[in-house]
Amino acid sequence: MPKIPHISIISPVYGAAALLQELVTRIKKSVSQITEDYEIILVEDHGPDGSWKIIQEICAKDPTVVGIRHSRNFGQQYALNCGLDHACGEWVVTLDCDLQDRPEEIPAMYNKAINEGFDIILASRQNRQDDFLKKLFSRIFYKILSYLTDTDLDASIANFALYHRKVVDALKSMNDYYRYYPTMIHWIGFKMAKLDIQHASREDGIKSSYNFKKRLTLAFNTIISFSDKPLRLTVKLGLLISLISTIFAILLIILYFLDENSVSGWSSTFASLWFLSGLMITILGMVGIYVGKIFENVKGRPTYIVGERLNYNN
Repeated sequence: MPKIPHISIISPVYGAAALLQELVTRIKKSVSQITEDYEIILVEDHGPDGSWKIIQEICAKDPTVVGIRHSRNFGQQYALNCGLDHACGEWVVTLDCDLQDRPEEIPAMYNKAINEGFDIILASRQNRQDDFLKKLFSRIFYKILSYLTDTDLDASIANFALYHRKVVDALKSMNDYYRYYPTMIHWIGFKMAKLDIQHASREDGIKSSYNFKKRLTLAFNTIISFSDKPLRLTVKLGLLISLISTIFAILLIILYFLDENSVSGWSSTFASLWFLSGLMITILGMVGIYVGKIFENVKGRPTYIVGERLNYNN
């Protein structure tokens, strides 16, 4: 029977072939300060470079490294999903592969959890080494998501975190098709704390593959999947317009009986019709989006498909 590791370290991999060997080396050096019973799970999300070949070479030399490759590109959150499904450790760390999440912070996160009795430690990135637009978009996204989901989300928190096994089991029990772990961990509860860490710049100088379009898609799917507040807001908007229309109708009746009614112009009539028509189409579209998300969920398709696996014995 394979020995169960004390710590599992998961890193989704996409377009980072030049960094993988250093990533593994730094993780091993850092985690060895805690225990020799660990596993490193590299989930290659079918990227365009030679990352999988590098992972194959690493796995051939190091049995503590587990290599998993998706059958196609599913996205970072689903690579995390895959890693959590395969992780066996009592404690599980998730971090990005670009070394902006510094592996050297893992012992501090682990010690805080053990010494202070926390189940979740979230790494709070200080002095983020990202471009201005990425940081601005991140702040806007978290403000909107916090409002729509009625939660207090922090823009400095991303995927770098430490979870106890019971937290991982709770995350695995959630059957959401669309996943965003920074939001999911707030829903499941448990004893949680933040730890300030230093955020590093990307060492290979390659621009992140997470472009504006992908971030916008992630933001849209996350908001729709984790909140029905947009639907409730459309109801409030409809009631507000109905109230304004009623007040306006009463005003017209009063003006008519006071014989002060002027001839209404065609422009105002058509403007009102176009406005109300656009509003109705928008509301129907919002309902249609939610119906589409329900359709995606009820199909019951897997969130990822494994194409190849290396050094995985469970």
